[in-house]
Amino acid sequence: MKQVIVVNEALKLPRGKLAAQVAHASVAALLETDSRDQIAWLEEGMPKVVLKGEDEATLRDLEQKAASLGLPVSLIEDAGRTVVPEGTITCLGIGPAEDARIDEVTGGLKLL
Repeated sequence: MKQVIVVNEALKLPRGKLAAQVAHASVAALLETDSRDQIAWLEEGMPKVVLKGEDEATLRDLEQKAASLGLPVSLIEDAGRTVVPEGTITCLGIGPAEDARIDEVTGGLKLL
């Protein structure tokens, strides 16, 4: 079990903003996950990986692929209160789910 968060690298977010957006994606995707997988992931220590996504189009494409495979997914749109305009796509959370299922979608991406 793992969770993956893909960051919109085109935005070049400051570290603090990036950390907050990754946290949003992690929690939001967890809330989309069925309780059995939530428990399994928690028992494994909540493993997660943060990856680079080229731009918004990349994140949207990954979202569609993950959803088509039945993976829990959450696309994060910023509220626009600080660094980026309202509605800006910052991150995509996928999982938690079995590693191999997530790797079908994100296996080609690089670590952040």
